[in-house]
Amino acid sequence: MSPTLPFDLAAGWLHQTIVLPLLYRLDLMQWEEVGFGWVLFAVYGAAQVAVTYAICLPLERWRPVERWPDRKAVGVDVLYTLLSRVGVLPLVTFVLFYQLQVALNGWLTDHGFIPPTLERLFPFLLGRPMLTFLIYVVILDFSEYWRHRLSHVFDWWYALHAVHHAQRQMTFWSDDRNHLLDDTIGFVWFTGVALLIGIPPMQFPLLVLLLRLIESLSHANARLSFGWLGERLIVSPRFHRAHHGVLAAGQCSVNYGAVLPWWDMLFGTADFSRHYMPTGDPTAEEALATGSYAAQQWGGLRRMLRALAHG
Repeated sequence: MSPTLPFDLAAGWLHQTIVLPLLYRLDLMQWEEVGFGWVLFAVYGAAQVAVTYAICLPLERWRPVERWPDRKAVGVDVLYTLLSRVGVLPLVTFVLFYQLQVALNGWLTDHGFIPPTLERLFPFLLGRPMLTFLIYVVILDFSEYWRHRLSHVFDWWYALHAVHHAQRQMTFWSDDRNHLLDDTIGFVWFTGVALLIGIPPMQFPLLVLLLRLIESLSHANARLSFGWLGERLIVSPRFHRAHHGVLAAGQCSVNYGAVLPWWDMLFGTADFSRHYMPTGDPTAEEALATGSYAAQQWGGLRRMLRALAHG
């Protein structure tokens, strides 16, 4: 990557000005190289937030599904997004994934095994990085479909996931509105799949950023459909809003896909007929919908403990 790129220059300045002095003070200079990777992807995350804002905000103002006189609940979602995209997400997706992959590959090599990669399983992918990258996207999205669907099956897990569904003022900021424990489960799941298929450490954060960009758009408070064919190729705001919709008696949750609707279509959970339903979870306590960040985290944890106590 060229050092003249703005992202590299910004990351280099932050690394030299803030990260290196901090690492030196804490006697952690062995993390210098990894620290630069984290800063670089934190810069990418900030840029992604800016791009998402530039795309989604005009759409929400142009054709909003709903208008709210008080948007205080949306402000908490902004905090979730900044913590996830600029703070925690780059730290976890680069630093921790890098360390896990190094440790796994070292253990496999020491025991006479070759570390897994898609190119070794399918030699025709050698020399085709873009095709390999797209296959990574499909595999990761398939795993996300099942993780998301299972989070609606187990009561204790949905108790955490309810933090995400309680929002009655869903916007593009709502994508990162998750309980910390739910995010932790998601990271372990996502990382496990990524390690099994041998995603390179430098590609893993890029994959996460790409998928999250599309997921943010799917949460937008906008009357936006991709048409009959388009909605069967990629998840749209209309398609995903049906998943967040308040369900009437007898209705089931649908449309679990994060980026691709293919898995919903394949496994019978797709519904293209629901149009711009009101969002929220009537079973969630008010703190999960309109409380502060801390109140939502505590409310989700308390709800999970109650679910576990009741078996």
